[in-house]
Amino acid sequence: MPREDHLSIRRLEQARRLLALAQTGLHYTMDVFDRERYGERATLAQEQIAEIASMDAGKVAELFAFETGYANPKLDVRCAVFNETSQILLVREAADGLWSLPGGWADVGLSPAENAAKEVREESEYTVKIVRLLAAWDKAKHRHPPSVFLIWKLVFLGELMQAGEVVGAETDAVEFFSLNDLPPLSLGQIVPERPARPARENR
Repeated sequence: MPREDHLSIRRLEQARRLLALAQTGLHYTMDVFDRERYGERATLAQEQIAEIASMDAGKVAELFAFETGYANPKLDVRCAVFNETSQILLVREAADGLWSLPGGWADVGLSPAENAAKEVREESEYTVKIVRLLAAWDKAKHRHPPSVFLIWKLVFLGELMQAGEVVGAETDAVEFFSLNDLPPLSLGQIVPERPARPARENR
């Protein structure tokens, strides 16, 4: 990785940490002056994130407008599903035209496993039974593009129960692929070495 990219990622990590501390401080403090100081720190951190990510500072502030309370990572759930020939199920993201494991943000009111099964059903119309948790990853520790949010990914193994044919609004295609012949992947969701790991752990 070029030194400039490494420094940018490091600066982004520091800005996210500063913003998390400011958010948590705003949640707990009862002092009006501390609220002002934490609010200023939050604004500075958002401006730093905007500069590093080449985004408008107002847009970054809008993204974090509803991030209140004790700061913690966002949770992204994914599901690895294989057919009888050990091909893996991928969906094509409508946003970028690239492929990923079915999944998305975990919804309130459902367990992580229930969320994973729901995402498969919504994005591919396949019904799966969740077998077990395969992996828990910190997105920032792998070769994903930098994100303004700190995100943890949970990947579950799903057993195919019923075939589907309708694709949801966030995806526009669904297909099974050989692990030796994967299509272009959406790096914001999954990196090339990741589909192989669920395959190994499925054996």
